[in-house]
Amino acid sequence: MTAIVDYGVGNLFSLQSSLRALGLETEVTGEAERLRAAERIILPGVGAFGDARAKLDATGLVPVLLEEAERKPLLGICLGMQLLFDRSFEYGEHPGLGLIPGEVAFLGEDLADGTLKVPHMGWNSLEIGKDDPLFKYFKNGEYVYYVHSFYARNCGDSTLGTSRYGTLAVTGAVRRGNVWGAQFHPEKSGDAGLRLLRAFAEL
Repeated sequence: MTAIVDYGVGNLFSLQSSLRALGLETEVTGEAERLRAAERIILPGVGAFGDARAKLDATGLVPVLLEEAERKPLLGICLGMQLLFDRSFEYGEHPGLGLIPGEVAFLGEDLADGTLKVPHMGWNSLEIGKDDPLFKYFKNGEYVYYVHSFYARNCGDSTLGTSRYGTLAVTGAVRRGNVWGAQFHPEKSGDAGLRLLRAFAEL
């Protein structure tokens, strides 16, 4: 079973619907024991980093997620991926979960082309930099759907794939140990996104 973390932030039910469309057992839960019982965990998220971190803290699930990430696959999606890093500079500085090295910064700081819009919204090809089981059914260069104004940088060896936005290589997918992240939305990325979710469910 794949557990989707319910902490008051995220498009939970479209993600659950995508997994169910693949015939996969899934549950939306905010209960520690259900997360412990799951075979794998997805941490979704939309909105602002600081607010999401505060809501996650309020659930008391942070120690559970840190513990479970040591023993089973965990996938962060969009803001959920950003929460995996050391810190974010979205409207101040906020601590992340520290599961993947790196930081989250405003896209506009690093875009050389001032004509590009922020948020970065729409379809971009994902260029795979490292082979990984997450890409078992995914082909290099396939298009995925992004909606974000902040992105992860200084991720080093954790970066699995990037998407080009102007001259900037936007971190699209990361991994460290049992922890994966996708800045794009697999549940909104058509067949390619569903295939990526299927691969995660087989980890």
